Amino acid sequence: MAALWRALAEALATLLAALATMLCTLAIAPGPGSATLAVVLCISLSRSQLDRDLRGRLEAAVVLPLVGLVALGVGLLLLHLPWVGAAVFVAGMFVSIWLRRFGPMASRAGSLIALPFVTLLTLPHMRPPANSLLPAVLVPIVVALLALFWVTVFHLVVRRLHIRPPADEEEALAAAPVAQDKPGMAVSTRMAIQMAAALVVSFAVGFFFFRERWGWIVLTAFIVNSGNRGRLDVVYKSGMRVLGAAAGTVLALGAGAHLGIDQHTTAVLTLIALFLGVWLRPFGYAWWALFVTVALALLQGFDGGEPGGLLWQRMEEIILGALIGIAAAWFVLPVRSTDVLRRRLADALAALSEALDPATERRSAARFNAALDRVEQVAPPFRALRMLAPRRLIHPADWVDTLLECRQPCIALIGEGATPGHIRKAVGAARRGLREPEALLPALRALRDDLRNAQAPQ
Repeated sequence: MAALWRALAEALATLLAALATMLCTLAIAPGPGSATLAVVLCISLSRSQLDRDLRGRLEAAVVLPLVGLVALGVGLLLLHLPWVGAAVFVAGMFVSIWLRRFGPMASRAGSLIALPFVTLLTLPHMRPPANSLLPAVLVPIVVALLALFWVTVFHLVVRRLHIRPPADEEEALAAAPVAQDKPGMAVSTRMAIQMAAALVVSFAVGFFFFRERWGWIVLTAFIVNSGNRGRLDVVYKSGMRVLGAAAGTVLALGAGAHLGIDQHTTAVLTLIALFLGVWLRPFGYAWWALFVTVALALLQGFDGGEPGGLLWQRMEEIILGALIGIAAAWFVLPVRSTDVLRRRLADALAALSEALDPATERRSAARFNAALDRVEQVAPPFRALRMLAPRRLIHPADWVDTLLECRQPCIALIGEGATPGHIRKAVGAARRGLREPEALLPALRALRDDLRNAQAPQ
């Protein structure tokens, strides 16, 4: 229930920031394009949490306008020289992911680079407003700074209310170790190559076969490969994307066909859909896919076509984009989801071992708790696989669930300052079990049982 209320508060903060940014934008640059840009940037900034500290806000304030200008140029290229624009877009997205291999600062720079490029997938041909108070070239810069300002304001309010975790805990949650699967090939590099391959194929398929309707193919290929956590993760996300998008497209087209909504009603429904998507996303990717599809369909309109025909067209494009994303993850330098899970389990057990070490001067559960959150992020695909293939001998989802059952006993033990020797031995056995999948689950269960026994009244 606490997670539900926290997600609700963050969704409300994002919605209020989007409304404030949109109203300011409409005052200086009236038009649906600039208003939509304001909303998209607010949602992206809120999710990226680039405003979580003063340094991040300063970096975003300096870099966002510059990257916004580049993105504006790429948008014009996509309109007038589509193949050149597509090449620049793919290069920009590749760099934004590849930079993660150089540490947290470079990763933040990559997020800033990716942010305006992502908006191009929803607004590839944003027309400058005719009655704007600003030159067209300054509109995306001002909108980006307004979005950063209002997102920062409302996120600070949420922190003041103690709904979001403090900055040091957020840093622990955001920190991701740079893993190496083989010499000279970081995971981030492989992910960047996979994303580039998916985008190249989706642009080619879209330009050759779908003319003006290429955006949904590219958008879907981008979405299912974003935050790629291995092959199984991409397959799972693709399935959720297709199911959610199907339901969302039906809802949006039904509303457009039967409710006769005007521009003002469309704006309200779009904001409601985005709010519900942001709120429910932590509880299932299908919710985000459903509501973001509703929002995009409402924003992009129905072009005067038959709703049924548009339904099949968009679902065809979404399915194609999902298949392209799966193929890229499966055949282009593939990363096994089990390896990603074991890496995160290793990080969580290492953080627990450090917190329980008697030599540790300041015992804190923050790093262990954040590492467990990262383990939980990769759990949904494995839980789905467990439901579909219950007779498998080894279910990685069991590793996750067993370790998560250790969360509260470990936090209590760390807070007490006690370090029972048999608990530390059990943690060591679990860490050694990571090398042998057959031994991992028994070791984790032994750790869980030891923790429960240590907490039981004597």
